[in-house]
Amino acid sequence: MYPSWSIIIPVKPGGEVKAIEALKGMDYPHHLVEIIVSEGCRPSCQRNRAAATATGELLYFLDDDSQVRPDFLRRATTHYADRHVAVVGGPSLTPPSDTPLQQAFGAAFSSLIGGGSVRNRYRLAGAARSAAENELILCNLSFRREIYSGCGGLDERLYPNEENELMDRILHMGWELIHDPELAVMRSQRRRYADFVRQLFTYGRGRGEQTIVSRKVNCASLVPSAFLLYLLIVPFLDNPVYTLPLLCYAGTVAITALWEAWQRKMAVLIPFLLLVIPTLHLSYGAGMVVGLARPRFSKASSQAEVKLRRVQL
Repeated sequence: MYPSWSIIIPVKPGGEVKAIEALKGMDYPHHLVEIIVSEGCRPSCQRNRAAATATGELLYFLDDDSQVRPDFLRRATTHYADRHVAVVGGPSLTPPSDTPLQQAFGAAFSSLIGGGSVRNRYRLAGAARSAAENELILCNLSFRREIYSGCGGLDERLYPNEENELMDRILHMGWELIHDPELAVMRSQRRRYADFVRQLFTYGRGRGEQTIVSRKVNCASLVPSAFLLYLLIVPFLDNPVYTLPLLCYAGTVAITALWEAWQRKMAVLIPFLLLVIPTLHLSYGAGMVVGLARPRFSKASSQAEVKLRRVQL
């Protein structure tokens, strides 16, 4: 017996939902699937409002441009046969049709020095396995509806990082989270360098705000901010020995750029990566500082305007 699913897609007012086209080809009984498009300007609220009206036993959150594989619901369903599993998701991959700059963004995210502990969100690595929030991403993530609702859903004060905070709570309640690379979706990276800078600043700010809400410090997430502080201080230090960490960093970035370009057989990525990887660290680090110092918590999130519509396949 197949379980029923509610697929929830947040979108800006009037925005195009490119994910629908791929959903039309999914290999799952269509009568057991409802698709809810949630329009608004606060994604956390949009997802919660849609989840509150959902009728499916399982919730699947996609972004408006997530391109799924035909068998994604069947594969996710197999993991939920284990009653200890509360969350299932997969990575978000950069499509080969993206520009070299976009490919560099994706390569930076999936590299060890760029993505670090979250790099598996952006690459195919290993087999299906138990995971923590650092391997899962909200553009390709499912929950048992009863657990999602029982935990109060996403904390609407947060965006982004709302899913990380929720998954951390679920994990510490004793439930299991699954990362399955075979559930990968395709999503294009930001088109412009300035958009990438804003994206990473927002990610860092979201992590800072999550730290305040959860009162849990992820030491790895503080490293970019520490690096930014080091760069601001090092010009005022007289001893040349203090520049050694910077030289080591530059060498590591260069090696990473060469390796990622060789892996993809795209030499054109090298100069882009030499710029993109430091940008990733510095933008994230600056965002983290701002998120910790000036969180954007809003008491009016419950008043956010959200419009829901159901899409027939």
